[in-house]
Amino acid sequence: MRQSSVIARRVAAASVSLVVAAGVAACGPEDNDAKAVGNDSTPHKGGTLTVLNSNPQQDFDPARLYTSGGGNVPSLVFRTLTTRNRENGEAGAQVVPDLATDTGRPNKDATVWTFTLKEGLKYEDGTKITSADVKYGIERSFAPELSGGAPYLRDWLVGAAGYQGPYKDKKGLSAIETPDERTIVFHLNKPEGEFPYLATQTQFTPVPKAKDTGTKYEQHPVSSGPYKVVSNENDGERLVLERNPHWSAATDAERKAYPDRIDVRSGLDSSVINQRLSASQGADAAAVTTDTNLGPAELAKVSGDKELAARVGTGHFGYTNYIAFNPKVKPFDDPKVRQAISYALDRSSVVNAAGGSALAEPATTFLPDQKSFGHTPYDHFPAGKSGDPAKAKELLKEAGHGDGLTVTLTHSNAKDFETSPEIATAIQDALKKAGITVRLQGLEDNDYSDKIHDVKTEPGFFLAHWGADWPSGGPFLAPIFDGRQIVKDGANFNNGLLDDASVNAEIDAINKLTDLDAAAKRWGALDSRIGEKALTVPLFHPVYKRLYGKDIKNVVISDWTGVLDISQVAVK
Repeated sequence: MRQSSVIARRVAAASVSLVVAAGVAACGPEDNDAKAVGNDSTPHKGGTLTVLNSNPQQDFDPARLYTSGGGNVPSLVFRTLTTRNRENGEAGAQVVPDLATDTGRPNKDATVWTFTLKEGLKYEDGTKITSADVKYGIERSFAPELSGGAPYLRDWLVGAAGYQGPYKDKKGLSAIETPDERTIVFHLNKPEGEFPYLATQTQFTPVPKAKDTGTKYEQHPVSSGPYKVVSNENDGERLVLERNPHWSAATDAERKAYPDRIDVRSGLDSSVINQRLSASQGADAAAVTTDTNLGPAELAKVSGDKELAARVGTGHFGYTNYIAFNPKVKPFDDPKVRQAISYALDRSSVVNAAGGSALAEPATTFLPDQKSFGHTPYDHFPAGKSGDPAKAKELLKEAGHGDGLTVTLTHSNAKDFETSPEIATAIQDALKKAGITVRLQGLEDNDYSDKIHDVKTEPGFFLAHWGADWPSGGPFLAPIFDGRQIVKDGANFNNGLLDDASVNAEIDAINKLTDLDAAAKRWGALDSRIGEKALTVPLFHPVYKRLYGKDIKNVVISDWTGVLDISQVAVK
């Protein structure tokens, strides 16, 4: 997962905000034999779901969205070849079929992938969904005016690097074949065992060519999912969805589609969102948020109220906050200095600065603590809970800094409890005990991002974070540690500027594996091996705590997104 617009996509764990007004019943889906059940404890059809968010659902066009697993709100309208498994926890980190009958069939070396569409797939107007529509949907994502999606297809598909989309090049992509209306074949430049994960992204949404309105398509994209767009105001600030009468549950094992109507409203202050969810008055009783966490103070208040505490969803997303080193900058060119900082770190104080143990879990591995990533426990420079300043001083003395060391730590001034002043100060205090004086350099968020992602300006010692485009070690390790992904004139994320032939070769070898469990074990082993180089100091993995309204039923939170899945929610 290469992250050009990095953070936006990451916090992709959070979809959009929505608020729903009064419920308007619509005709039910075709072939859906689910019956409304009167028992309040049982999910049933009907009503209006309200989603209250901070960030608008901008660019509501499948070509322009950067999502994983189909996204949250987008997944209600856009179906893809594959999708995430809509189950709680670890089981939800699996990729499963969506429009396709399976998760794809590779050739022997995983350079050709074939998918077959299910029978009976229809758009909101009742017309048939075909493989040609999926191909066209992908091709239009290459159009410069519809940019914003993931870059993988441009890199992976044969001959796609210079393609400018179907508006300029009518011939299309020869790397995608559609031998019949239900079959689609992809030809790749190199083996990619994780292609089924990529096929969850919204660029794999079918788009009927005759209904494509270019940059205006986001106003009314043609639905292949259980809901259709009836209103899109101010570029996703308010998005109203109602049932797609031609969606069939018989072809969709993942989306429950209980509510009749979904009203998405955004641009709300996070404190207001949490106040409204807490009060649960009127329509807010049937409201959720997909992008607003409880902060430390709010969580303390909620935890003391039994009724509110029962309405908090807890989730984990593949995400790591860490210290990054640039070994081209002294004194961080010396591994012993980097190791000393690792030993000196007080993770307990860092976790407290991030909001406490309920909102952050200490990390000693770069990969998140989840099976799908291949997490392999290791702690190469054990600092314990509160640091080992004596060991740090010993290493500094060996490195020629027996009288101490003064360094500068660059961080963001954004109050995000991740790369912010609170975290930087906790690190400063811990390192002081080891004889390391830390000067803090706080930058405004945009300046901070520009500085740390440019090889010409990258500091030697700074705070960073990374999250996965899908739950696997590949999109977590490759962008940060693959030497071929060092970008000298643009956004660079290989902060340690590591270009190790053996690491690069192992990344290629794992990418060839189509057995994702076997691949996960290899990613974990590679993480441990890279960790010995002390190019980063893992700090913590965030925990998401989000309130939902008192009338919300069927809360499902997977390890793929870490947040409530609105395709599963029912309202009382």
